[in-house]
Amino acid sequence: MPTVGVKRDFLFKALGRTYTDEEFDELCFEFGLELDEITSEREIISKEQGDSKASEASDVILYKIDVPANRYDLLCLEGLVRGLQVFKNKLEAPRYRRLSPDSGESQRLIITKETAAVRPHAVAAVLRNITFTQERYDSFIELQEKLHQNICRKRSLVAIGTHDLDTISGPFTYTAKAPGDICFRPLNQTKEYTATQLMSLYKTDSHLRHYLPIIEDKPVYPVIYDSNGIVLSMPPIINGDHSKISLKTKNVFIECTATDLTKAKIVLDMIVTMFSEYCAQPFTVEQAEVVYPDGKTCIYPELAYRKEKLSGEFINKKVGIRESTERIAQLLTRMCLLSQPTGVGDEIEVEIPPTRPDVIHACDIMEDAAIAYGFNNITRTTPRTYTVANQFPLNKLTELLRQDLAAAGFTEALNFALCSQEDIADKLGKKISETRAIHISNPKTAEFQVARTTLLPGLLKTIAANRKMPLPLKLFEISDVVLKDESKDVGARNSRRFCAIYYNKTPGFEVIHGLLDRTMQLLEVKAARGEGYHIQAADDSTFFPGRCAEIFVRGTSVGRLGVLHPDVIGRFELTMPCSALEMDLEPFLGHTAEILLTHDVPMQETFKHPFPALSQSQPALPSRLPSTKTVLGDLSSHAGLKALNDFLADRSYIEGFTVSQADAAVFDAIPSPPSQAFCHLRRWYSHIKSFHTERARFPSARSQFVLPPTPPASPNNNSEDDIDLFGSDDDEESSEAARIREQRLSEYAAKKSKKPALVAKSSILLDVKPWDDETDMAKMEECVRSVAMEGLLWGQSKLVPVGYGIKKLQIGCVVEDDKVGTDLLEEAITGFEEYVQSVDVAAFNKI
Repeated sequence: MPTVGVKRDFLFKALGRTYTDEEFDELCFEFGLELDEITSEREIISKEQGDSKASEASDVILYKIDVPANRYDLLCLEGLVRGLQVFKNKLEAPRYRRLSPDSGESQRLIITKETAAVRPHAVAAVLRNITFTQERYDSFIELQEKLHQNICRKRSLVAIGTHDLDTISGPFTYTAKAPGDICFRPLNQTKEYTATQLMSLYKTDSHLRHYLPIIEDKPVYPVIYDSNGIVLSMPPIINGDHSKISLKTKNVFIECTATDLTKAKIVLDMIVTMFSEYCAQPFTVEQAEVVYPDGKTCIYPELAYRKEKLSGEFINKKVGIRESTERIAQLLTRMCLLSQPTGVGDEIEVEIPPTRPDVIHACDIMEDAAIAYGFNNITRTTPRTYTVANQFPLNKLTELLRQDLAAAGFTEALNFALCSQEDIADKLGKKISETRAIHISNPKTAEFQVARTTLLPGLLKTIAANRKMPLPLKLFEISDVVLKDESKDVGARNSRRFCAIYYNKTPGFEVIHGLLDRTMQLLEVKAARGEGYHIQAADDSTFFPGRCAEIFVRGTSVGRLGVLHPDVIGRFELTMPCSALEMDLEPFLGHTAEILLTHDVPMQETFKHPFPALSQSQPALPSRLPSTKTVLGDLSSHAGLKALNDFLADRSYIEGFTVSQADAAVFDAIPSPPSQAFCHLRRWYSHIKSFHTERARFPSARSQFVLPPTPPASPNNNSEDDIDLFGSDDDEESSEAARIREQRLSEYAAKKSKKPALVAKSSILLDVKPWDDETDMAKMEECVRSVAMEGLLWGQSKLVPVGYGIKKLQIGCVVEDDKVGTDLLEEAITGFEEYVQSVDVAAFNKI
C-alpha cells in the first residue's frame, strides 16, 4: 500500500479543526485508511543516516498514512483533505469542468509517427492562473512522484512532465530522434548535453538511473519541442531546465507520454483535479488538443463522469445490513459518489467522478457503502449454514510427514520456488528442454529464470551455504514443483515432492535407503512388488552410474534415490559425496491422508490378547449410562442445553483451542442430537461427531466438566468405614516425606545453579546486493563489517555473480539470538544506501 506523508499541523489547518492522535487514527479507520506512523523529518533522518546528519532537520510532526493502492485521489494532501471533508459532511464533492481558453485557441500537442517505436501515446492539459505556495508546490511535485511509482509503474507506462507555459510557446511537437541528435540543458544542470551524454551522466544518479533502461536500448529517444525548437522534456528521463516550474509560475502545461493510453488519461485527470482548486476559477481545467499521426484530434483532459445503477437490496445483502434506499444513497454520497434513488423499486443511480477510476464494478460501490456505514457498526450474525472444516488432505499428509522426518534426525529446509535454468539443467547434467520447466518471460535476475522442476538443487545450494557446519548434514524439504501440463487450463500444474539429502565423508546411501523404508512404513506401504513398493536399478545423469535406483509404488514410478554424480556435486561447490532421495507424494493420497500418522509404526507382531468371556460364575457388572450432569447444568434438560449453547457461542472447543477429552466427555453426556434452536451447540456437536475413532487419541482434559452420577443410597450404609481401628501414623509419615522432598529440591536447585547457562546462537548467511556493476564491492564489504554489535561475529565472505556483470556479497556471521536479530542486522546494513540496494537472508541455522 502506498504511504502518504503529510505535516500534521498543515493537515489540521486544511481540515478546519485539531484532532488528537487517537481521534485522527479513528477517523482514518472509519474512512478506510490507516495511520501507519507518527514521526518527524529529524526522526526519519536519524534512523536512516544517524543522529549527526539529523541535527539540522525539522521537528515538524509528520503523519504517515497508508492508502489503498487503487485510490490515486488520496495520494496527496489536497485529495486526502477533500475526501475527509466530504466524508464528514462538511463539504460537497466538487464538480470538475473543462473549459476552452479565453483566447479561443487551445494549446496543441502534435504527435509524429516516429514515436510509435518507443512511446506512442500522449495527453495534455493546462492549469491556468494557478497560485503556488511552498506547501502546494511540494505537494504538486510529490503527487507526481507517487503516481510515477504507483499507476505509472516507475515511468514504464506513463511519464509526467510539467512546464511553465509562460516560458514556452505552442504548438508543441512530440517526436522521436536518434540520441545523438537530441541536445538540451536538462533540469538543474548548467550546460547542454546530448541524449547519449545524459545516459552516461545519470548512470550514477541514485534517482534517475532506475529509469534509463526504459529507453536505453531503443534506436530513437522520445522528445518534446515547442514551436521555437526548445526542448521541454525527454520522457521518461528528465525535463528541460528552460521550462521548469517555480513558486512564481502562474500557468502550468502538463503533458503525459505513455505506452498505455488509459493509464495516461487517469494520471492526467488525477493531477488536474487535485490542483485545479488553486486556480483563479476553482476546479476548472483548460483543455488541450492532441493531434495523432493519422490526423485524428482528441481533446484532453476528458474529466468524464459516468453513471451506474444498482439495487439497494444488493448492497444490503452483500454488506449484511438493512438500510433504506435513501440511507444507502446518503452513505455513497459521503464517499464522493453522488447518488440518489431513481424511484423504480430500490434502484439507486450512482455518479462516478473522474477522481474515482478505481470504481469499475458494482462490488466497488458496495465496498464504499460498507466503509461509510462503518465496519464496526455491522451487526455480528451467526452464519445460517454450518460446516465442519477439514485440513486439505495433501497438506495434512505433508505436515504429518514433516514431524516424523524431523524425528528421524533430518532438518527441514525451505527454498525459493524460482531458480535459474542452470540449477535444474546444466548443474544436474540435463538439458533444459527435457525438464518441462515453466520459464519466466522477463526475469529480473539470472537466479530466478524458471519455476523449479525438482527440489534437489535447492537442498544442494543450502548444503553449499552451510558446508562449514559439523558433518553429517541431513536435510529434507517437502514443497511443490511446477511442471508443464497441457491438460490444465493454465498449461501447468503443481506437484508436491519430498526430497532428502545426506552429505558426509562417505556417501551414506544406506541412510537415504533407510529413510525411504521409514517413510513407506509411515505411509503404510509394504515392501513388496505389486501392491507394495520396491526399487530397481536405473540410469540418471544426475546420479553416479550403478548407484541409482527408481522407486515403484503399486507398479508406478514415483521417484529416485542414489549417490549423486561427482560432477553434479562439484558444480554446486561441494567437495564430499552425497546421497539423495526425491519422490512424488501425491500418489499416496487416499485413506492414508485421512488417518493420523504417529511415531508408532504398525507392525505385524502386534500383541493379541483376547479378553475372556464372562462366565456364569462371574457376576456381570451393572451397565451404567454416562452422567448428563455437568458444570453447566443437566444436559438432559432444556436449561442445561441452552447454557452449553451460550458457552460455545464464542468457543470452538470446551477447553482451550484444540479438541480434548473434555469435548468427548461433554459429547457423551448429551442424550440426543441438539435441536436447530441451539445453533452453536449443533456446530460443536457435528464437529466432535466427525472424529469417530480418533477420539481415543484426544489429549487429556485439564478440568472436569462432567460430574459423576450420584450413587443410590445403600440401605446397609454403616459408619464403620469412618473409624480408624488401627491408629495409623499417616500424619507423621507425611511430614517426614515433605521434609525429605524439600531437602532434595533444594539440593537439585543448588546443583543446577552451578551449571553455566546455555547461550542460544545462530549461523546466518546474508546476501548483500549492490546497486549496479559499478558499486565498489570492497568498500561495501568494509561498510558491512563495520556494523558492530554485542553478540555479533562476522565470518568469511565471497562475491557471487548475479547476472549482467553484477556481483553480490555473500557473507556469514554468528549471532547470539537474545542480542542480535535479522531485522536489526538488515536495518544496519541497508543504512549504507550509497552501496547497498537490499539484504536477504540466504541461510539461517541454529547452532
